[in-house]
Amino acid sequence: MSTALFRQVAESRWFNQLILGVILAAGILVGIETYHTESSPWHNLLESADLLILLIFTVEFLVKVLAEGAKPWNYFRDPWNIFDFVIVAVCWLAHVLPEINAGFVAVIRLARVLRVLRLVQALPQLKMLINAMLKSIPSMGYVGILLLLLYYIYGAMGVFIFSKNDPFHFGSLGTAMLSLFRVSTLEGWSEIMYVNMFGCNDPKWGYGPESGCITPESHGMSAVVYFVSFVLFGTMIVLNLFIGVIMNAMDEVRKEHEVEDRLARKEAGTHHLEDDIAELHTQLDAIKEQLDVIAYKLKK
Repeated sequence: MSTALFRQVAESRWFNQLILGVILAAGILVGIETYHTESSPWHNLLESADLLILLIFTVEFLVKVLAEGAKPWNYFRDPWNIFDFVIVAVCWLAHVLPEINAGFVAVIRLARVLRVLRLVQALPQLKMLINAMLKSIPSMGYVGILLLLLYYIYGAMGVFIFSKNDPFHFGSLGTAMLSLFRVSTLEGWSEIMYVNMFGCNDPKWGYGPESGCITPESHGMSAVVYFVSFVLFGTMIVLNLFIGVIMNAMDEVRKEHEVEDRLARKEAGTHHLEDDIAELHTQLDAIKEQLDVIAYKLKK
């Protein structure tokens, strides 16, 4: 069989739809296995189904490797292909070497569960979303630093203001930051606020001496300002920053995919007028950026 035939099969719609169906079946099979133990009468049937799925994934791997022709190592240039290969290899080790299966049961089961992640590669839009999330990680790091500073400042303020009244939530800096994390999730944050509004000995919102309420003190509106401002900054604004970073990364990834698709159509001889217009827009944007830089330098 020639390389062109393997490439045609690997890029065919029916083959990719078949693999997509097998990935979905593998995910359903993992869910079914959680309800059955090795002593279950369905265990042998489930193992046979798992072996069939593994064989199909192995055939897919061989087809895609042979489709690369004289350069089979090109298959491993894609990180997702490496991920697929590792999952298949680990599952085969479990079938070929039972002693490994017995010693690394958790790893084998994890490999079976991770096969569901192959949906990312099978669905282009989902793959683009994951790539956007990975691309946004550096920017998310700066947002995370900003969030850490916010937790640190509010945590230190909370210890200074509320530690005597509420040592259970603000007894130390670490405890205060952990309490603020709970506040940022909006999980029972109002209860912590009321403890410091009315005092830790309040019959409705407070707690007893066994939890550290020794010197109760009500802070009134100062507690309201503290917690409401933290919710606004720590939850609403920072969350929107994360969303903005991801959306910006998605736009960049989408533009990269559009450029790759245009180049692929150009190489295949199926270039359209829309591609020429899009390429012209890209060149105009680049010229506009250069003009903005020149105008900025002239102003200086």
